Amino acid sequence: MVRRCLLTFKPFRIFVVGIGFFSLCFLMTSLGGQFSAKRLTDSPFTVRTEVLGGVESRGVLRKISDMLEVIMKRMDSLSKLEHVNDSRRLEELSSAINRIQPAGLVERIQAIAQNVSNMAVRVEQIFQNSMAASRVVREGTSGQCDVPRDPHFPDCPGKVDWMRSRWTSDPCYAFYGVDGSDCSFLIYLSEVEWFCPPLAWRNHSSPPVLQKNPPKRQAAFRTDLSALLDQVGTGKESLSFMKRRIRRLASQWATAAHRLDIKLRRSWREQKKILVHVGFLTEESGDVFSPKVLKGGPLGEMVQWADILTALYVLGHNLKISISVKELQGFLGVPPGRGSCPLTGPLPFDLIYTDYHGLQQMKQHMGLSLKKHKCHIRVIDTFGTEPAYNHEEYATLHGYRTNWGYWNLNSRQYMTMFPHTPDNSFMGFVSEELNETEKRNIQENKVKNMAVVYGKEASMWKLQGKEKFLQILHRYMEVHGTVYYETQRPPEVPAFVKNHGLLPQQELQQLLRKAKLFIGFGFPYEGPAPLEAIANGCIYLQPKFHPPHSSLNHEFFRGKPTSREVSSQHPYAEQYIGQPHVMTVDYNNSEEFETAVREIMRTKVEPYLPYEYTCEGMLERVHAYIQHQDFCSIEAPFPPANASRVWPGGLFTLLPNSTLLGWAANSTVPPCWPPLSALRLTVSKEGQSCVEACQTSGLVCEPAFFRFINNKEALIKLEIQCEVVELEVNHIFPAFSVARHECGLQKESLLFSCAGFSAKYRRICPCRDFRKGQVALCRDCL
Repeated sequence: MVRRCLLTFKPFRIFVVGIGFFSLCFLMTSLGGQFSAKRLTDSPFTVRTEVLGGVESRGVLRKISDMLEVIMKRMDSLSKLEHVNDSRRLEELSSAINRIQPAGLVERIQAIAQNVSNMAVRVEQIFQNSMAASRVVREGTSGQCDVPRDPHFPDCPGKVDWMRSRWTSDPCYAFYGVDGSDCSFLIYLSEVEWFCPPLAWRNHSSPPVLQKNPPKRQAAFRTDLSALLDQVGTGKESLSFMKRRIRRLASQWATAAHRLDIKLRRSWREQKKILVHVGFLTEESGDVFSPKVLKGGPLGEMVQWADILTALYVLGHNLKISISVKELQGFLGVPPGRGSCPLTGPLPFDLIYTDYHGLQQMKQHMGLSLKKHKCHIRVIDTFGTEPAYNHEEYATLHGYRTNWGYWNLNSRQYMTMFPHTPDNSFMGFVSEELNETEKRNIQENKVKNMAVVYGKEASMWKLQGKEKFLQILHRYMEVHGTVYYETQRPPEVPAFVKNHGLLPQQELQQLLRKAKLFIGFGFPYEGPAPLEAIANGCIYLQPKFHPPHSSLNHEFFRGKPTSREVSSQHPYAEQYIGQPHVMTVDYNNSEEFETAVREIMRTKVEPYLPYEYTCEGMLERVHAYIQHQDFCSIEAPFPPANASRVWPGGLFTLLPNSTLLGWAANSTVPPCWPPLSALRLTVSKEGQSCVEACQTSGLVCEPAFFRFINNKEALIKLEIQCEVVELEVNHIFPAFSVARHECGLQKESLLFSCAGFSAKYRRICPCRDFRKGQVALCRDCL
């Protein structure tokens, strides 16, 4: 009997005990992480459940428990069968395990185990660093670690008090050697952060190791995009869309690169190290876009990001792409923890392109380092951010605070989809460019009575009163739609509309090449589709907004960091393209709408694409920004705004055959881009912004020039009578009041604003010229 028990025990009991022990280990791991996450005062060595994947761990443990229960029952029944040999029992047991094992369970267990292993290694590193620092700390006596009262470091005592009560709030402090003693606090606050003076008893005898700048490398144009496609990755429908777009336009990017290389005379260009962190596609931000790619959701942001990635890669820069917070942390070299500690080494990138979601994630994980390195950041911002919303303190005090903005960046670090906000930089995107043969074929095959409606989601067809103008359009044209649906036709789409459903890009292009008219209902605002339609030979008809839509009167813009007034569905098409390619009318006026439709049917147009939306135009613009924009150097006013003397010879001169002032050629100035040869100085009317004042003269406002005109020299040369000249923090200044003979100069450079206006003031405006078809660049900007 003893022998039989042993035989029964070995093949089954030992196996079950092994699985039970394995489950117990996972249970302890999961519960340990769960409890540690709930104790806010735990030591910094505590492992958090989000690192271990706590929810997933507990789910797997429940399945293991169920599996063990089934195995035990099966084993008990098998042990009663004396005539069955051990081999047969093991086969039966294995079969039982296979039947109840969920798909991929082993792989998931292995993944969790790997996470536990990685965390153990990280905790061991933290422990070793802490022990090493503790040995160093013990070298100092209590007298040597008294908190200094140094007027050059006024925040030091307060920071030490904060560390005493909160040093366990983030594991990163222990990673840098903090152990709860005042000595460790002072070492950290003087050597990792910069709030306390260096400690005299620390070993400072050896000279600091200077970081050698790596040799500069030349950026060479690339035409093979296969490596970029690999970097973009997989796993999201949004990424698949972006990769399809990159492949489709690959030949046009290659041609554009060759043209620009010749235009730049094959000059030497420095290769930059660039990180692109697409924050809105991360799981941490919610990623609401990816699930809607195949359901008619917005694609404009993905179009722009695909083109940004391609432009940076084709220009030959060293590119890293991040679409998760984990990747972001790895690329930046963030210390382990919750982001309270700064990076100690240099930033491993020259430039970082991200969006508002990514900026928030960087703040969370970079801590104090974000302020130190934020001059390297470029924020892709569809609708723009005006200076009054960007300056945190000013926005809070004067009612401009929103959920976005308030980052205290240079306003030109925000990069927009269209050139609607001169305070920001215009990034843009590209549309497909047609060759001459394709243009001829389009003109020959146009169906003059065919219209396509702009709107892929059924909700876009809910416009009040749309039936009235659609009926008018239907009398003259065959109306087509591309509205997404799954099984039934969307009820919002009238019966007379021929709905093709959501079309792949190639089929949509073919539809646009046949159509005469592309008509918008008023939403979405400022998307890429109208430019694609115009590039395929359509006339774009859009509604005029009266009054203009803005954050003051329209829900869509409410909360956005801009006061910009949108006069139509697509202001760029209205202002920069215009007739005959674009017609903007009042849809509430039936007669005006019908007249426009008849005129469109009579009008012949060729396919048209502005140069700035071609691949070459975008490459040219992005190249200029990368080579010339520098927000890390201090831009001091020139001369200082409170200078009491007049600059010898004068800074400004009257331009020939003009009422505008230009920069005097004999003036010596610090380096500036755009060059000051492009400066045109003018004055706005009361209640007029510098954006409008410059447009009136056929120019654009240039915020980079404000620091050169924010002085008494400009007031004198413009013959402005000032009884009082005030230096003030106000986004309207520099400006003057005619009625009160008061003049105001700007005290805060982050508030230099092209967009600001006031009914009481006339603004002093720095304008510049621009290249035909490339509004972002002046004539001498390349």
